[in-house]
Amino acid sequence: MSALAGDVYAIPQDLLDFRDAIRQIVTERVAPRAGDIDREAAYPWDIRELFAEHDILGLPFPEQYGGTGTGTLMLQMAVEEIAKACASSALILMIQELGTLPIQLHGTDEQKQKWLPKCAAGEWSPAFCLSEPDAGSDPAGMRTTAVRDGEGWVINGQKNWITNATVADFYVVFAVTDRESRRITAFIVEKDREGFDPGKLEHKLGIKGSPTGAPVFTDVRIPDENRIGEVGRGLSVALSTLERTRLGAGAQAVGISQGATDYAAGYAKERIAFGKPIFEQQAIQFKLADMQTRTAAARELLYKACALADRGDPDLARYSSMAKLFASDTAMAVTVEAVQILGGYGYVNEYPVERMMRDAKITQIYEGTNEIQRLVVARSMR
Repeated sequence: MSALAGDVYAIPQDLLDFRDAIRQIVTERVAPRAGDIDREAAYPWDIRELFAEHDILGLPFPEQYGGTGTGTLMLQMAVEEIAKACASSALILMIQELGTLPIQLHGTDEQKQKWLPKCAAGEWSPAFCLSEPDAGSDPAGMRTTAVRDGEGWVINGQKNWITNATVADFYVVFAVTDRESRRITAFIVEKDREGFDPGKLEHKLGIKGSPTGAPVFTDVRIPDENRIGEVGRGLSVALSTLERTRLGAGAQAVGISQGATDYAAGYAKERIAFGKPIFEQQAIQFKLADMQTRTAAARELLYKACALADRGDPDLARYSSMAKLFASDTAMAVTVEAVQILGGYGYVNEYPVERMMRDAKITQIYEGTNEIQRLVVARSMR
């Protein structure tokens, strides 16, 4: 029985090998850049090219479209490894999934062949445009519209909080197509469409190396072949996407937590106070023990949810919400403690934990706020 239990909980060796290769790339190439990426608040094109060279941007895709075909668990293990060092760089991979999953789940064969291979190769990067200035957690407040015009559509409106604004090659846009019943539809808008403006970029608390903007659509004309899924079924496109991609936010949070825990533990072993390393102080030991325990628990819940996603389990929605909720709350609590352990050094940007604390906060907000995740979990208990 014990041998069976070991098999049930074991991650396949090929995935572990891939994870270790990614870990080495991150340690050697990403970690040394993380502080500068944050301070400069500039999109790290060099890191994106690095990920493309090593098939990391192929992780969200099946083999038939040039991807690795390695599934959800491997994808989120990679996000976790990258986020240990740099949450902004982890978003490069996260958005490759978020912006293409609507096409993977609901697109036509022609759309998949057109858009997915270039994203898998890292040549193109997408954006996902659901939120608006007055429609965040509540898509029913959406004001962006798409109106039929002959063989195509005309889109007008503004989106907000859009990751990859200004660097994306195309935008998956959700717009109201039936005002009376408030039904929405999903569309693909290329960056060079006339009337499209990527908009102004936000100045943010964290994830500063990932551009977040407010794209504007003014009489943007697109052909009907750019419509994703059925007319009026855009909400189901969005929800089925977020059900999976919120695992990315959970993985990012687990990575931030582990990165902060590792750094704080290393610092505590070297920092001398009262004649000995502060790691020998029980107050510090207890903090680190709680940080490590919560992070490990978040990882187990995340990996369980990833396994459900790979199996197509109907319980995925509840578990992905629980994983995102618990992991992001953990990231915030752990990084606050990491700053405390470093004391004054934790508060300055020469050391990475203050950046990790700022980056952790967004994991409680995007991909569905934690209040929304609690609603999803509670409703699943009825």
